[in-house]
Amino acid sequence: MDFAGPIDPLTGTPAARFGLYVHFPYCLAKCPYCDFAVAVVRQVPEERYARAVLAELDTRLAAEPSLRARPLESIFLGGGTPSIWHPRWVAHVLEGVAARLKVAPGAEISLEANPSVADAERFAGYRAAGVNRLSLGVQSFHEETLKALGREHTSQEAVAGYEMARRAGFDVVSMDFIYGVHGQTRAQAEADARQAAALQPEHLSTYALTVEREVLAVATPLSRQLDKGELALPPDEEVVEMAQAIREAYEAHGLRRYEISNHARPGFSSRHNALYWTGGEYLALGVGATGMLLTSGSGERPSGYRYVNLRGSDAYMRAAEEGTLPESSREELGPQELFEERLAMGLRLRSGVDWEAVCVRYGQDPAPRRAEISRLVQHGLARLDDRKLVLTDAGADVHSAISARLL
Repeated sequence: MDFAGPIDPLTGTPAARFGLYVHFPYCLAKCPYCDFAVAVVRQVPEERYARAVLAELDTRLAAEPSLRARPLESIFLGGGTPSIWHPRWVAHVLEGVAARLKVAPGAEISLEANPSVADAERFAGYRAAGVNRLSLGVQSFHEETLKALGREHTSQEAVAGYEMARRAGFDVVSMDFIYGVHGQTRAQAEADARQAAALQPEHLSTYALTVEREVLAVATPLSRQLDKGELALPPDEEVVEMAQAIREAYEAHGLRRYEISNHARPGFSSRHNALYWTGGEYLALGVGATGMLLTSGSGERPSGYRYVNLRGSDAYMRAAEEGTLPESSREELGPQELFEERLAMGLRLRSGVDWEAVCVRYGQDPAPRRAEISRLVQHGLARLDDRKLVLTDAGADVHSAISARLL
């Protein structure tokens, strides 16, 4: 089922080299921890938004026509809650993309779904539209944890959503979970992991709860409650214990940890997400979407740019309809910025990264980092596997600190 595409030479990981992210910003309710570009609405402008996304693509391709010739190896429809987008408009977008870009045979096409709006007929419609990988945002099977996260579905609805996906013809199903939630115990986190693995999905993504203190000068509801002392997260030591218990439960069911927060059965790692971890390029369409493209020619030091789209849905659609790029910002990326991202993101992969080759590729001197890498190995935080620097489980738990030291 996995796209038989290229292997990243610096990590040895299967990854798309060119992908597309489409952001669907609408939700029926907003989770208190969420900092994504989403809008809570009663009436979703489904048709208008679908046409605006394709209008944005037309504008981007007019600016960079060479993109038309590149094979698109992955497409990811995220949100928000893409599963409230009617299948006919998802099909309209996917058909529009295929009419404008080369979609590689067997490309990975994913869609995020919320169990609270799971529907067998809708899932079958997505499958018929060309989606071949469904990602369910379960987060937990415990009702108290779901309530703490502001989720509207129940444990039973989460299981039912998974079963609907199978009946709809999805051979690849992924589920997302969160641990380290206020009020959650290690036993609950471990029970979630065991129940998830027992369902036999192909892929599981499990993240420690991240508290975003401020986004565009607006704090998330969860961060405000924590700041006021109304809630408290589990101690760091307990969160680390949760992570270990989750890993053991997944691996006992044949789900291999291939990235810090992701486990998969052999052959079912997410090629689209690996695109971000291996320095691939990606177009991004829709409200608040972030894209990254390279601009340097063959043989030159890499350079490129990252853009972020407008976060307001009305402003975004007006700009797209007027034929202007709906961007809120654009950042130029030189070899230094690309090096920092390539090394830090590559270290997230459990296959490791050829760190000296990364240095050479981006014009950095490897010598100053050798002493620090030796210290990491001595302290059991990393190992050298042939040419690759690989973080151990202990090192992966402090990935951000290690990356900061190496950079």
